[in-house]
Amino acid sequence: MGADAEGPGAPPSDPFPWPRPATDQLPPQYAALRSSTPVANAAFATGERVWLLTRHDDVCRVLADARASSEHSHPGFPALFPVARHRDADGAPPLLTYSGMDPPEHTHHRRTVADEFGVRQIARLRPWVERVVDEHIDVLEAGGRPGDLVATLADPVPASVISELLGVPETEQALVQRLSREVLSHRGRPEEVDAASARLHQLVTDLVHAKRAEPTDDLLGRLVAKYLARGDFDHAQMVQLTGALLTAGHETTASMISLGVVALLQHGDAWDELVGDRGLVGGAVDELLRLLSIADVVTARVALADIEVGPATIPVGAGLIALTGAANHDPEVFPNPEVLDIHRDGRGHVAFGHGVHKCLGQHLARLELEVVLDRLLARLPGLRLAARPTPPTGPGRTVFHGIDEVLVTW
Repeated sequence: MGADAEGPGAPPSDPFPWPRPATDQLPPQYAALRSSTPVANAAFATGERVWLLTRHDDVCRVLADARASSEHSHPGFPALFPVARHRDADGAPPLLTYSGMDPPEHTHHRRTVADEFGVRQIARLRPWVERVVDEHIDVLEAGGRPGDLVATLADPVPASVISELLGVPETEQALVQRLSREVLSHRGRPEEVDAASARLHQLVTDLVHAKRAEPTDDLLGRLVAKYLARGDFDHAQMVQLTGALLTAGHETTASMISLGVVALLQHGDAWDELVGDRGLVGGAVDELLRLLSIADVVTARVALADIEVGPATIPVGAGLIALTGAANHDPEVFPNPEVLDIHRDGRGHVAFGHGVHKCLGQHLARLELEVVLDRLLARLPGLRLAARPTPPTGPGRTVFHGIDEVLVTW
């Protein structure tokens, strides 16, 4: 389309979201839009239209704008999550709607949870996370060469960490991991996604009941106790919160572990430099978060009023996506953005989002990424790819950018 009421310029004709040409590259349409039509109107394969923001300044400004709502149940909200508008037989919302709250409700719950994810609280977990990671590196080594980094390390480490933190029984942790992925799946049929959502909802419901009946000193147990002591415990809301922590708490970190290691190994000089100086790992993690931007499309919003962004006006009721990957590759902010540079000051990246919905678990995710890289560099300095990974040719396994298998040797 040309410059008309729906927006200036002509966005790519292929349905959104667009595939990535390589595991460490973004869709080329992002750069084209950023230079010609930074606020563009595109379409999903369903025909539903969505506004896309591609410049760093625009992304940050709109994500901090109260008129850009995160409420998933709004009819104009982009249908990125398969269960975003689903309701079960009792009319209960899906597990993902906690992240879709707006202030003041969102503020109330975030403040309750935030203390558990503060910098100092998370830093205390490092020795334990190191033990968890070492145990899974043991499994990788024991399995022989080549080994699958996804199956033995990237997937199980974050799942174990968030499950243990929440107090999920060990016997149910593998099931939680599988159901969480199915709830977010872009490959499953709608009935399969609904079935996984219902089963996970029941599992979390039972877990919350157990924590209320017998308080425990774990993350979920403490949260239940806080709400009860304050007199505003709501069982359904606690189920929503717990489900959101479970589903978001391991899938993103799992994808970052696998893709981050791949990126470093594909740039062997960076890997070798980190082997020689593991003190650079913290900066490397920020650069990998910026470069890969795996949660690129989840910063979806719906306009509660007309929002002017440059020459465009996003009309009230329209869905929009502030593309954090495009923002993280904006050359006005990050020179040579396609280049992996572990010495870059990448602290201005928006891989964790921006504004009131900036990722609650960012410090935990950083810790897990740092520990995994540090322990791999220390124990398997000769790690290398046994086969060249390729991004999925069809839908990714979830709404987050990810990869199914990474074969490595050492």
